[in-house]
Amino acid sequence: MLVNAQQAAVSCSTCRANCCKLEVILMGDDDVPDKFVHIDRWGGHVMARLDDGWCAALDRDTMLCSIYERRPNVCRDYALGGSDCLLERARI
Repeated sequence: MLVNAQQAAVSCSTCRANCCKLEVILMGDDDVPDKFVHIDRWGGHVMARLDDGWCAALDRDTMLCSIYERRPNVCRDYALGGSDCLLERARI
């Protein structure tokens, strides 16, 4: 029951954008603006991160995605309150 209670407490208003520190691998159909794309050492396209480790597309004032409508599919599929989300929230 603890997981259900944790999931109920998770909402957009309590989100601290924890997932925005995870590496996001871009896929062929993602439409991310070029300034937010980084080529990793293996030649893969990933979301760029700034020196603080957060995604470059994260607005630091609001802690919201500045490209929400064009965010990568992996970000769209990341389930608010899902097991991955709860794990990241517990780490920070």
